[in-house]
Amino acid sequence: MKEAVVIIPTYNEIENIEAIIKAVFSQSDDIHVLIVDDNSPDLTALKVKELQEVYSNRLFLEIRKEKSGLGTAYIYGFKWALNKSYKFIFEMDADFSHDPKDLIKLYDACAIQEADLSIGSRYVKGVNVVNWPMNRVLMSYFASKYVRLITGMNIHDTTAGYVCYKRETLQALDLDRIKFIGYAFQIEMKFKTYIKKLKIVEVPVIFTDRTRGESKLSSGIISEAIFGVISMKIKSIFKK
Repeated sequence: MKEAVVIIPTYNEIENIEAIIKAVFSQSDDIHVLIVDDNSPDLTALKVKELQEVYSNRLFLEIRKEKSGLGTAYIYGFKWALNKSYKFIFEMDADFSHDPKDLIKLYDACAIQEADLSIGSRYVKGVNVVNWPMNRVLMSYFASKYVRLITGMNIHDTTAGYVCYKRETLQALDLDRIKFIGYAFQIEMKFKTYIKKLKIVEVPVIFTDRTRGESKLSSGIISEAIFGVISMKIKSIFKK
């Protein structure tokens, strides 16, 4: 997994951060990790700094002033990575909902199958979600169906947050024009990749709900996704 970096945004992930960093590094001696921390009150960043003494050339930390949204954290991380020499740039949660062992599959989809974007998909082969209550499983599943219907994207898991981008893919997108900051950010990034007619490959993964820490999902984030998708699609039509 050469020339690859995993971006992990954090806010109050002290219970998970050490374990997830070690788990990612155990997958490959070459992979790097960037933590983008939103000044977590629980001192997540302090733990990362301690770990940097062990992984001095592989673990990087960027601290933002305040909690500013998942989308802006990833955009910050993307720009950081593009200023380096990385060719493969991952998104990943800190809470082990994304299995670090699947990093290799996402990497191979881009490096070997020549995907421009690979997606760790919960729904490409049935429903592969563990420990979620049924109402949340249904909400997520039908949200992806709704997005697929509105946008026309041939993607089963349109809201997935476990992905790998080729460097050239992020360079082809205008990151400064990405509007959404929450749940809808993941949809917008896939849609922008889709309308560029770039190759998207879904890799089946099993999503496991966090066992430590608190979920960041809120009703406002969901509303942004529901209504934002329609707005995004309409704007894309008028740009043609």
